[in-house]
Amino acid sequence: MTVEHPFAQYIRILGKGPHLSRALTEEETTAAVRMVMSDEIEPVQLGAFLCLLRVKTETAAEVAGFVRGIRAFLQTPAIRVDIDWPTYAGKARQLPWYLLAALLLADSGVRILMHGTDSHTAGRVYAREGLRTLGIEPASSMTEAGAHLQAWNFAFLPLDAFAPKLHALLALRSLLGVRSPIHTMARQVNPLDAPYQVLSVTHPPYGPVHQAAAVLLRQPHMVVFKGEGGEAERRPTKPVEISYVRDGHSATNHWPALLSESVQPVETDMNLARLGQLWRGESTDSYATTTIIGTVAIVLFLLNRVSDNQSAHALATAMWNERRRERFPA
Repeated sequence: MTVEHPFAQYIRILGKGPHLSRALTEEETTAAVRMVMSDEIEPVQLGAFLCLLRVKTETAAEVAGFVRGIRAFLQTPAIRVDIDWPTYAGKARQLPWYLLAALLLADSGVRILMHGTDSHTAGRVYAREGLRTLGIEPASSMTEAGAHLQAWNFAFLPLDAFAPKLHALLALRSLLGVRSPIHTMARQVNPLDAPYQVLSVTHPPYGPVHQAAAVLLRQPHMVVFKGEGGEAERRPTKPVEISYVRDGHSATNHWPALLSESVQPVETDMNLARLGQLWRGESTDSYATTTIIGTVAIVLFLLNRVSDNQSAHALATAMWNERRRERFPA
């Protein structure tokens, strides 16, 4: 008699059909993910598990359970950081202006850990490439990330440098043909337990899921919004719905568009050298500048430095105008 594999129970819960299947509880998801992370399952079970979650879409409890299961396998030293800023989507239509927004905040004294992947989707530009054009190399470990934070208030840590198993799971997209739940969960891992978290989504229905998961995870402060290309970057030609958590309480704000849709460009060559040129004032670009200021404004609101949209943009504009232009020499 064949003995059922212990992991089969979780696939059965998800896959019994439209009338009998259900979402996993937070505790069930944590237990399942611990088995995944410790290689206690078969490859066919992993594929089934990820695809079943993807088809039904993840609940807040499943996101929270996933994050708890992943965190149990992370070696995280005590490094002080203010903001956790995940970057996993990559950019395809506009340059990664959000990098300049993060660096502007870091220059003002905000300690930011940015973490993400390199190239799981062809044709996109990822954070590592953009940062390298500014002379910023990725950290190779948590320890080195701590040194970068100490020196510059900013560090970029690739996913494979602190969670290689999670990175391998993310890379399964080329085999599955679709994004797996790992793309959702990796954003919310917050490896250094930063008190503030900046999240973005491609599909608006995921915003409330991340928001509710943050409450379950007891994340003190977070913001999530539909960013350009799925990155945490304000789309200035669109109104933005900002869902946030402040001291454990959820709320939503609606901010109006900053520019007419007619001015939104589509990049043809994705020339990353333009990042440094714009920072140094060697070129002008109203769309890019408004994107940076708008992104910084959202983060300032998250940090509770301001109380409303207008004050946030006024402060962000002043920060941009007073930036250290020599910070990233050509």
